[in-house]
Amino acid sequence: MEQRNTLDIIGIGVGPFNLGLAALLEKTDSTYMCFEQKLKFDWHPGMLLEGTTLQVPFMADIVTMVDPTSPYSFLNYLHEHERLYQFYFFEKFHIPRNEYNHYCQWVANSLGGLQFNSEVKKITLHTEEDTYYEVTVQQGDATKTYYSRHVVMGVGTKPIIPKDFQSMQSDQFYHSAHFKMKREQTLQAKSITVIGSGQSAGEIVYDLLQQQNEQKYKLSWYTRSKGFYPMEYSKLGLEHFSPDYTRYFYHLEHEKKQRVLKNQALLYKGISLETISDIYELLYERTIGGRNIPITIQALTELTNIELQEDSHVLTLYQYEQEAYQKTVSDVVIMATGYQDTLPLFMDGMKNHLQFDDNGQLEIDEQYKVKLSVEGASLFIQNGELHTHGVGAPDLGLGAYRNAVIINQIAGKEVYKLYKGTVFQKFGF
Repeated sequence: MEQRNTLDIIGIGVGPFNLGLAALLEKTDSTYMCFEQKLKFDWHPGMLLEGTTLQVPFMADIVTMVDPTSPYSFLNYLHEHERLYQFYFFEKFHIPRNEYNHYCQWVANSLGGLQFNSEVKKITLHTEEDTYYEVTVQQGDATKTYYSRHVVMGVGTKPIIPKDFQSMQSDQFYHSAHFKMKREQTLQAKSITVIGSGQSAGEIVYDLLQQQNEQKYKLSWYTRSKGFYPMEYSKLGLEHFSPDYTRYFYHLEHEKKQRVLKNQALLYKGISLETISDIYELLYERTIGGRNIPITIQALTELTNIELQEDSHVLTLYQYEQEAYQKTVSDVVIMATGYQDTLPLFMDGMKNHLQFDDNGQLEIDEQYKVKLSVEGASLFIQNGELHTHGVGAPDLGLGAYRNAVIINQIAGKEVYKLYKGTVFQKFGF
């Protein structure tokens, strides 16, 4: 039989979740490599705006919630960068988004098992004499092959623009994920429209409002949602982002899960109270003395059509309570329309082994393992299990817990302590 060096784990994608996996694997004997097609770690670079913060406390770093003594904790990062006293006086749980990104880059530079500029092209599951994965990776000009007993998918979600408008994308019509890169050009426009009512939309609108007096553009903000509502951030509401709630949700019936998720949008899709307050206070200041409101803000309004008119966009808007249409013109349109998980192209060769539910979504067991047609090799998923595990899937605060569950399974023992009773309330009988 062909001799091969078989790793215990290959991670695909190096975002916060697989970065945490690699950091937590450092305390084990497992051999691993993680591949990322970007040149370096860079977390949502298009939204790394000055003044923006994480929406979770700093303890939601990549390790602390299962290993507070880890050398890769955020507090140790501060210690190594001689910023502990400054952070102490900073007195905030929600840290700057730029600092979180720099923290993750520091961890990435400290780990030896990460390979950047490495695009996974194909995964093949072999089941002949032994069960293992063959992973083909494009690294610069070279194509290399790696082998592993387990694969952990952490490729993240991708920006989504409604299908009818995807062909319109340009420097003047783009997703909010690209805002920072296109910001300077956007500020030169005569009119700007933001579509959406999540945190990204709120942060972009606030940034544009701050520049408006100098740049003099017309600014509009529309959403098809019922309003510009705050994200649920009460302490008992936050308990939905816990191992206890994840366990409860997982054991609900499939149809029930879909209905529950539809009613939980504001647990993770709204705007922070601070951002809403910042916007309102700026509007209040700008309208002193009877000055005109510097922005059009309107909910219950859906973008139904776009036509190009020279260098501008003619937008058709539908207010669905009034059942009325209106047209407006905007030079730049920023679509803050969220993200979606998709099955990457390199998984095409695996489709015969994957099990899907009636909605075409991956079947995933309680321990984050994708259900396969064969046994012996595990395929785990990071932030692709919203439909099976609930609202905590994309939450940074549960990333370390999920990684601990995965590592304990692979090791066949309790490497990291996982405990129940993490919340005060009960979610069911």
